[in-house]
Amino acid sequence: MLKAYIRQIIGITPAVLIAIVFHEVAHGYVAYLCGDDTAKRAGRLTLNPLKHLDPIGTIMLILFKFGWAKPVPVNFYNLRHPKRDIILVSIAGPLTNLILAVILSFFYFRFSFYRYSTLFTFHFIRSYPIVMYLSDVVGYSVLINLVLFIFNLIPIPPLDGSKVLMVLIPERYKMTYAQFERYGVIILLILVLTGVIGYILNPGLRLFINLLANIATIGM
Repeated sequence: MLKAYIRQIIGITPAVLIAIVFHEVAHGYVAYLCGDDTAKRAGRLTLNPLKHLDPIGTIMLILFKFGWAKPVPVNFYNLRHPKRDIILVSIAGPLTNLILAVILSFFYFRFSFYRYSTLFTFHFIRSYPIVMYLSDVVGYSVLINLVLFIFNLIPIPPLDGSKVLMVLIPERYKMTYAQFERYGVIILLILVLTGVIGYILNPGLRLFINLLANIATIGM
């Protein structure tokens, strides 16, 4: 049991780093392209994970599949086309996670050690733990990226989906929705602690994983 848990942590940690770093850099880089260099000046347009990690948020993500990184600073007043650019900046992170999941799923489902077992004996694969470890990392990367993609599109502040919704809803509702923001983190914690978040994420995860697996294995 302990051995399996340690193996999971060792496999999931680099997967988490890949997912959250690319997510945050995508936000900052798209903001930079849209006219705001706040993230660039803050040194956040880098793949160095130390610049993006929130210690508590990272531990939460590893242990509970729910967590956060340090938000990339964005000054929406600097954006050239505020309404359009806020949407672009907000979806950049989740969309990057989806793209990573698609790319990595191809390698995982097509070239993981499970697939190698059709070419070599299982004993051969067990003789090379690095193969199993790399498969774990890639598999967890697919999962974590899909979780971040779906989770961040939930329209509850401060998630990315809430920023998109704020732009799209009629003006008369914006103030009411803005007041809702103060309760967003509490609501998310309740959803996670009660397990309700699983009912939100799991259908989408199953859909995407099955779809990606079918696409990756076409012709095999």
